[in-house]
Amino acid sequence: MSEERLPRNAVGGNVSTNTDDAQSEMSFWDHLDELRRVLMRIILVTVVIALGVFMFKDEVFAAVLAPSQGDFLTYRWINHLLVLLGWDSMLIPDTDITLINTQLAAQFMTHITVSMTIGLLFAAPYVVYELFGFVKPALYENERRYSNRIMVAVIALFFLGVAMNYFVIFPVSVKFLGTYQVHEGVVNTIALSSYISTFTTLSLMMGLVFEIPVLAYFLASAGMISGSTLAKYRRHAFVIIMVVSAFITPPDAFTLALMTVPLYALYEVSIMIARRFEKREEKLAQQD
Repeated sequence: MSEERLPRNAVGGNVSTNTDDAQSEMSFWDHLDELRRVLMRIILVTVVIALGVFMFKDEVFAAVLAPSQGDFLTYRWINHLLVLLGWDSMLIPDTDITLINTQLAAQFMTHITVSMTIGLLFAAPYVVYELFGFVKPALYENERRYSNRIMVAVIALFFLGVAMNYFVIFPVSVKFLGTYQVHEGVVNTIALSSYISTFTTLSLMMGLVFEIPVLAYFLASAGMISGSTLAKYRRHAFVIIMVVSAFITPPDAFTLALMTVPLYALYEVSIMIARRFEKREEKLAQQD
C-alpha cells in the first residue's frame, strides 16, 4: 500500500504526524520569523562571498572582461569550427573591444556591483539549500524523497545557464554588437557600464531560463500541465523559443541557433519530466 497522504501544515512548519510530540505546528508569526532568519542568513552569506570577490579584483575582472578580448577561447573555437566547415570568409576578427569610463565613480561602483552579482551567483547553492529547508517540513513524506534531487537539479541548471551565457551568448553578442558599424567613420567605444550591465543581466536571466525543467515538474505536480499537452504544442513552443532567442541575441542565424537549440532541448526535457511524473502518479493510484 502507498503511504497515506496527511494534511499539510504551512510552509516552514513541522508535520503534525511527527513522532516527536515536542514539535508542534508553528503559527503564522513563527513562520514569518523563521523566514526572516532564513533571509538574513542568505544575505549574510552573499555579502561575505561578495567581500571575498571584492578582494580579488584583478582575477575577477580578468575573467569578466575576457570576452572583450579578441583571443577569447570561444572565438577560437568558433573560428576553428568555421575553418573545418570551409567557411573562412566568416571568421571572427581577432580584435579587442575597447571599453571606456566617463564617470568619476563609475569604476568603483562597477567593482561593487560585479562583486555583489558574483557573490549572489556563488551563493546560489546556499540560497537554494535554505529555501528548500524552509519549505521541506510542509512536504509529504514521498515528496521529501525527491526534494534533494530537485535541489541539485535547480543548482546544476542555474550554473549551466550562467556558463552558457559566459561561453556562448555573451561573447558572441559582444563581438557582434561591439564591432558592428553603420559607417566606417563611426567608431565603437563601449561604455564599461553598458558592458557590465549586459553581462550581469544575461547571466542572471540565463540562469533562470535554464530552470524550465524544474518549473515543468512543479506545474505537472500541481496538475496544471501534462506531457501530452506540452508535446501537442511542440511547434508553437519552438516558434516562441526562436522569437525569445532572437530578442535576447544578436540578429544573426549562427547566434540564434546557439540559443534556440539548448532552450528547445530544455523544453523536450520538460516533456519527459511531465510524462514521468504522470506515470508515477498512475502507479500510486493503482496501488491505492
